[in-house]
Amino acid sequence: MRLTVFKSKLHRVRVTEADLNYEGSVTIDSDLMDAAQILPWEQVNVLNVNNGERFDTYAIRGPRGTGVICLNGPAARLAHVGDLVIILTYAQMEREELLRHTPIVVHVDENNRIQTSSSGANRGAKG
Repeated sequence: MRLTVFKSKLHRVRVTEADLNYEGSVTIDSDLMDAAQILPWEQVNVLNVNNGERFDTYAIRGPRGTGVICLNGPAARLAHVGDLVIILTYAQMEREELLRHTPIVVHVDENNRIQTSSSGANRGAKG
């Protein structure tokens, strides 16, 4: 049986732009995508800390080193520039893979610059 599990997250990144007229997705600084091992076109879940909105979209690469987090298309209506969001990814794994898996958590400063990027303890994954 394959299970859907938490793969990685960008924790409390700040929305820097919102572009209602773009086709859709969330543009993420390439440095942040690499740190969280998010691939272009990968599905992400976005949680808005400020208003409680949660939505799914896909990631596209933004310019490296800019700290950009831009909500595009309809997602632009679900957050304001300056809102804090958590961007989550998930993966499908077999139980045995999950027991060895450690999610990646990327913490940033107020300008979306990476402060820490770590794999958390494998809590709760007992045989």
